[in-house]
Amino acid sequence: MHHTDLSTLSAVELGRAYAAGTLSPVDVAHAVVAQVERWEPHLHATWDFDAEEALSMARAAEGRWRAGAALGPLDGVPVTLKENIATHGRALPLGTAASLRVPSGADAPPAARLREAGAVFVARTTMPDYGMLSSGLSSFHALTRNPWDLSRNPGGSSAGAAAAAAAGYGPLHLGTDIGGSIRLPAAWCGVVGFKPSAGRVPIFPPYTGRVAGPLARQVADVALVMATLSRPDVRDATRLPPQAIAWQDLHDGGEPQAALRGLKIGLLLDAGWGLTPQADIVAAVQAAARAFEAAGAVVETLPAYTTREMADGINLFWRMRSWLDISALPPERRALVLPYIREWVAAGAGYTAAQVFHGQAQMAALRDAAVAATEPFDFVLSPVAPVQAFAAEYASPTNDPLRAMEHIAYTLPANMSGQPSISVPCAHTTEGLPIGLQITGRLHDDLGTLRVARAFERLRGPLRRWPQPPR
Repeated sequence: MHHTDLSTLSAVELGRAYAAGTLSPVDVAHAVVAQVERWEPHLHATWDFDAEEALSMARAAEGRWRAGAALGPLDGVPVTLKENIATHGRALPLGTAASLRVPSGADAPPAARLREAGAVFVARTTMPDYGMLSSGLSSFHALTRNPWDLSRNPGGSSAGAAAAAAAGYGPLHLGTDIGGSIRLPAAWCGVVGFKPSAGRVPIFPPYTGRVAGPLARQVADVALVMATLSRPDVRDATRLPPQAIAWQDLHDGGEPQAALRGLKIGLLLDAGWGLTPQADIVAAVQAAARAFEAAGAVVETLPAYTTREMADGINLFWRMRSWLDISALPPERRALVLPYIREWVAAGAGYTAAQVFHGQAQMAALRDAAVAATEPFDFVLSPVAPVQAFAAEYASPTNDPLRAMEHIAYTLPANMSGQPSISVPCAHTTEGLPIGLQITGRLHDDLGTLRVARAFERLRGPLRRWPQPPR
């Protein structure tokens, strides 16, 4: 098999091949490194790409497999990690030129679990300043682009992770999500992106709505890595208690219809605020809903349950939080923050305590509304993003800091409610850009959400061929 072919194999396939002795982690690492080197001059999806680290970890994994002492199915499997997930000895620039870039003293919980499992760290992936944009634009990094169309944005804030997944930088990519930062770029880059239930994947430091989760080209790889990422870590005081979850039991044994038959599905097309979804995105989600119906599910329209007041309140609270962080920087470092971000946070200087309190309260209001509205349904289908991938140079689809959240109306509710939510590729726009279907489950039903996503993936069938690097 040619080296570039090895870079496109799934994590499931790699684990089986390593166990059978038919593939070498070192050969796979060489192939992934070569793929990164072919794409990176065009994509700029990585920061701190270290081929020697990857090859060293791959050699250690190969030795364990040969000795019959493999650490598990992820041993020797290439992964990338979003740069805000600390790894020992590596700095966290957080996407901004204003950072001091001090080496981290320890692995963050998700990185620690992957290292314990023997995964091969290929690179840290890019993000925008402080992760506060759905964009590949950053004051620190070169502009990260979308492999489907280099003039387009990959989205964010897990910008590099989604671009790397679509470009074949190995099978597994770790991101974070506080308002859609895994699912939005996954949708725009045509890959699977999973936001687990709050507390399912320990993270440090924890924050309201913030989770770590995987991006990959297929649901089975997401399920495989969740078995590792969900292991406990005492540093996260918000973690869920350990559970024996059969992560890899995706009900693949029979027809996909069996996993969907009898389910009650809500179809959310009107988010209640934000950008009006494109006609071809609505059509793609409606087609997915019809496929669920044909498989025996009962689909009902779910009316909008979020409001402009909720969105504006959360936006105000986030602006105040970021203003406090940025205004505390020395003037020379503050000036290095992306101008869009500086303009977005500027209003925080004038907010009253009452405004901030009301804004913070909207997190709970949105949580309660989401849980109440979705409770009658087993799962909810919706768009992930209302628009297709936008211009690469934009900080957001509107490119307006005063309308910075207009594209997250479908993704934000699951962050506030803590529900598991996944983006699965479902179609392409008339311009050939990926469209994501969002599937949201009940709180803590992570495995059920993955099973339904896998069933849809099987019903949907293959989509377009993965993008290739320019010659």
